[in-house]
Amino acid sequence: MHKLERLLRPKSIAVFGGVQAAAVVAQSIKMGFAGEIWPVHPTKDEVAGRKAYRSVADLPGAPDAAFVGVNRHLTIEVIKALAERGAGGAVCFAAGFLETEAYDEDGERLQAELVAAAGQMPIIGPNCYGLINYADGALLWPDQHGGIRLDEGGKGVAIITQSSNIAINMTMQKRGLPIAFLMTAGNQAQTGLSEMALGLIEDERVTSLGLHIEAFDSVAGFERLAARARELKKPIIAMKVGRSEQARQATVSHTASLAGSDAASGAFLKRLGIARVDSIPAFIEALKLLHITGPLPGYRLSSMSCSGGEASVMADSAEGRWVNFPVLTDSHRAHVKSTLGPLVAVANPLDYHTFIWNNEPAMTATFTAMMSGGFDLNMLVLDFPRPDRCSVTDWWATLRAFESALKTNKAHGAIVSSLPENLPEEYTAELMARGMVPLFGISEAMDAAQAAAFIGWAWREPQAQPVDTRAAGASDVPRVTPDEAEAKARLIEAGLSVPKGERAGNAVEAVISSMALGFPVALKALGVTHKSEVGAVRLNLKDAESVSTAAHDLLPLGTGLYVERMVRDGVAELIVGFTRDPMFGAVMTLGTGGVLVELLRDSVTLMLPATRDDIEAALRGLKLFPLLEGYRGRPKADVQAAIDAIAGIAGFVQQNAGEIEELDINPLIVCTKGKGAWIADALLVLGENKNV
Repeated sequence: MHKLERLLRPKSIAVFGGVQAAAVVAQSIKMGFAGEIWPVHPTKDEVAGRKAYRSVADLPGAPDAAFVGVNRHLTIEVIKALAERGAGGAVCFAAGFLETEAYDEDGERLQAELVAAAGQMPIIGPNCYGLINYADGALLWPDQHGGIRLDEGGKGVAIITQSSNIAINMTMQKRGLPIAFLMTAGNQAQTGLSEMALGLIEDERVTSLGLHIEAFDSVAGFERLAARARELKKPIIAMKVGRSEQARQATVSHTASLAGSDAASGAFLKRLGIARVDSIPAFIEALKLLHITGPLPGYRLSSMSCSGGEASVMADSAEGRWVNFPVLTDSHRAHVKSTLGPLVAVANPLDYHTFIWNNEPAMTATFTAMMSGGFDLNMLVLDFPRPDRCSVTDWWATLRAFESALKTNKAHGAIVSSLPENLPEEYTAELMARGMVPLFGISEAMDAAQAAAFIGWAWREPQAQPVDTRAAGASDVPRVTPDEAEAKARLIEAGLSVPKGERAGNAVEAVISSMALGFPVALKALGVTHKSEVGAVRLNLKDAESVSTAAHDLLPLGTGLYVERMVRDGVAELIVGFTRDPMFGAVMTLGTGGVLVELLRDSVTLMLPATRDDIEAALRGLKLFPLLEGYRGRPKADVQAAIDAIAGIAGFVQQNAGEIEELDINPLIVCTKGKGAWIADALLVLGENKNV
């Protein structure tokens, strides 16, 4: 039994506090909770019509769940008493704990005392609203909400948010999403988001899970959650906030959570097979699609509408996404054409025109023919008229035709409204019962389809290795930056591909070294971080005179000189960078390199360890990749050597995870096939008194 079992699915609830506590009692009664409700109040004889008790000791038994809605100091006392009584768990409503640390020095101490008081008893929060169990009618929730109880044997999604107000807003949705459980995480003082989620997905009435994440409680916890979700075939959608600096600051002030790097967070979610969306409407629609269809087998979509305008909007909405509307084959086009008049141009998205509107047999034939192409999701764009001013009678013929076509082809289908308000909530339950997912808004429908298709792809791939978090944690040690000569010496010692080079103290030594290495050479000023920006590098020097001239120019810029054999036959330049993320440890950025790296912003972030397949997939996702494959007749690059080099650099970082603060390889020059990939420049940052 999961440790949150009693709290999540209680048979008895104890409630502490004043106004909020009374609301909890009233809400549970209103929802038809069949178990015991025990209010606790020092003076009142009853609360919301239920007998009140004076203390934890006076309760008839150890409650499965408790809502503690008293001040922060009294909360600690109540939690201690509940733990000693053997309660199953508690929601801590009060604020004033770690989230107030910036202006209240007692906050951190009180949160530590709260966790100590709870002992082995699970607590949620503090600084949170709690949870709603719509499956059993059990509410540990101090406010109104917009949800309804599930029917007997019914199923729904589970949602966890780190914001109580966002949670309330989600219960007010009019999009037809059936919710089985809703939880808020608050400060996660003891029980983290991933542990709550593990408790929820074990419930057979939960079909999928939605997470609003401000910060991850535990890398290992999320890895366990993702693995269990895959086992149970219960997909997860996440809305991870923190893209902007303002959002990260708001996160810290809200729940004292560390948001970390957004790019690393995105890479982590992708590694886990958790789909990420960026808005609340997309979050709701993706959960709804997954509730009905589960993960989609692929990214191929079809669209049907009786308007060329709608078909165009649908086609444009797929631009820049993985989901797509594949071109129909000649035979498939002919099949669809045979069901329509000669004036209809058959394509995907399909504008079937109004010639067959309200002709159910004709629409059934067209829809059936269109869906025969084996698409992963078939969309019917259909906005309903206003029921207060218009008739919807003709629309049901279209829906019946779509339903029949779905059954014939054993296909997944969705009704997509171009405007969210044009799909009334009262129709959604029947549509879902007929196997048609009501999706509100075209952009949101595309987000939902892409999320479901991503999870389908991720679950077909082997499960990723656990993230190497040895370098995780805040690093406030002073930093030391060895010069390029020293950094490259260490890379060479690790067996990495670095061009031969030598340190030089003056122009004469530079000339001697260049002659020994063989022309052409590159000459660099040491001790300069971004050499190109200050002209601290000279390339392709072909004789002693040019080396001597360059040396005299560069010596005043740095602490010495570095002469290096020029890399020849370069096809493309990559950047391979590593930074220490406080949550995930060493994180790799792979992208288009060179002097335009910040301008082009063509990069992808990877967790470590990264397999060769991970690295190759990341390379193929870059805008640069066609250049590596021989764009427009150019020479093909040594892609396998590039993968070897990147994997080797990542291994070097992992082996020295405790010492390396940053490593920036820019560029890694990828040469023509058979000529390798070479580390042309390296910036290594170490913690002081740490040696690789």
